[in-house]
Amino acid sequence: MNIKKQKIVILAAGIIFFGMLVYLFITTSPAIPAQAADNVLRPILGEKETVDLESFYFSLNDQANKIEYNYKKPNADIFTSSLLDTHPQVKSASSESQMNLTNIPIRNNFSPLPEEGIWQPITDSRFANSTVLAKTFVRPDPARPYALVSLVKMNMSKLNIGVQAGTYYPGGPNGMPGPGFVPKSIQESNSLVAVFNGGFMAKDGHYGMIVGDKTYVPLRENLATLLIYTNGSAKFIDYQGQPLTNDVAAIRQNGAFLIRNGIISPYIETTSDTWGRTTTNSMYTWRSGIGITKNGNLIYAVGNSLIPSTLAKALKNAGAVDAMQLDINPFWVRYILYNSLGNGNYSYYPLLKDMQNGGYAYLHSYNKDFFYIYKKP
Repeated sequence: MNIKKQKIVILAAGIIFFGMLVYLFITTSPAIPAQAADNVLRPILGEKETVDLESFYFSLNDQANKIEYNYKKPNADIFTSSLLDTHPQVKSASSESQMNLTNIPIRNNFSPLPEEGIWQPITDSRFANSTVLAKTFVRPDPARPYALVSLVKMNMSKLNIGVQAGTYYPGGPNGMPGPGFVPKSIQESNSLVAVFNGGFMAKDGHYGMIVGDKTYVPLRENLATLLIYTNGSAKFIDYQGQPLTNDVAAIRQNGAFLIRNGIISPYIETTSDTWGRTTTNSMYTWRSGIGITKNGNLIYAVGNSLIPSTLAKALKNAGAVDAMQLDINPFWVRYILYNSLGNGNYSYYPLLKDMQNGGYAYLHSYNKDFFYIYKKP
């Protein structure tokens, strides 16, 4: 058999196998196809061929969503029932540091869904007299009324942020595995509030990550770079190789800026640094991102049928002045909330009904990097 025929046979086998993964995704758990694509398809077919198959599948999924919308309006009941709140609508705070929760203007041509753009509190008994987390959703794509982006705003006057490397990603291929769990000191202090997904594997862009004195992946220049300080605050910089101050506790990069100084980056659909593989810039799939407001509050965004520009639009509408994309695809995007049960124990649940619940893994052992939010001491 000549080389050309061999390639055709291998590609055909890959398509059949990928079809099986799609079936498993629909009928069982998205964990199976997500992990099989990384651990089986990529080594056999190659990076480009696997990405092409993923792009083909997600394009079909987006078209199916579009067809379904013609017969059924999108369901706004997307948040996990544990988040349902009996309190009245949140009023706008007096300053951004206290959480500006003014309704997000609806900038599309759709009839508003219930509570669209209206911030609602996520209650936590540890913060009885203040709102530290609030949630809402928006639809930023005028051509996709079924693309819902869920948003969580975090009051960083009451909260700190940290980041942890996974047991294998992103540093494992470099011989630098991470702990893979929320620091025991945070767990045992009963202060853990939330965990959300980090960025990409090292091979998908080789974006930098440093925690303490460990460099899991070296920093690259000309990328959005999230600095986390020893006091638990965070900010974005455009890293150009400049020396960083001693109070920087951790650093995570994940591509180009989605938003910089209040302006959505004009090049996000053309640069490979948006996602490390150019074909995925135009792939409509689940995406996540992190933004920061002018006074330092953080915003996490996650939604379906998104490209970088619509993810950026949702973050900007919610008040982000700087933002970068985080991980993508259904199995990898996660925001988990933790309720303290005392003695270092927690109950936990995902933000969305359709989101993976990785709450246990983040407390014990998880293979990918993640951010964690905790109460200030």
